[in-house]
Amino acid sequence: MLLDHLAVAGETLDEARSVVEETLGVPMQPGGEHDVFFTHNMLLGLDDGLYLEAIAINPAAPRPDRARWFDLDRFKGPARLTNWICRSDDLAGDLSALPDAMGTPVDLQRGDLRWQMAVPQDGILPFDNLAPALIRWQTDLHPAQRLDGSGVRLKRLIISHPDARQLSGLLSGRLNDARVIFEVGPVDMAAVFATPGGDRMISG
Repeated sequence: MLLDHLAVAGETLDEARSVVEETLGVPMQPGGEHDVFFTHNMLLGLDDGLYLEAIAINPAAPRPDRARWFDLDRFKGPARLTNWICRSDDLAGDLSALPDAMGTPVDLQRGDLRWQMAVPQDGILPFDNLAPALIRWQTDLHPAQRLDGSGVRLKRLIISHPDARQLSGLLSGRLNDARVIFEVGPVDMAAVFATPGGDRMISG
């Protein structure tokens, strides 16, 4: 598994976009609308093949017939960093080695992009939504390759949870990324970025 992207959620897409742009000092690019969960997003290309996603419920779309991903149905308050997503080349194999609560694969698309993501039935990932969502892209060109460079690089992703050692143990041998740090503490997450204006942080 590889770190794929990070998600900043908001009650509205404009709120999520504003947090990213005001914190990092660079503009986001248009994304699009998602079927199944009826959300929409904007994107920011990061160095090292990653990207940052601002996401919110699409108020112009119908209500889905299942819980939305990223626990967005219960989202309230200021826009903030809520999820991290890891890329899997063997989604079924990775899921078989992880708790069932990580979810089951859902077929998704946005424009010409196609992918599968493991989504729990209630939309809430284990460890208080701090476990990574797993994704398998079904397109030749990764979304980050379609985005303009921003000069922003992820330095650290800090996952804080009372059971952080257990989460780290579950991912051991599957995710090896020195940027991802697990800390025992209150439920929270934070990402530190190097930007043209210096280091900046977006937290949960």
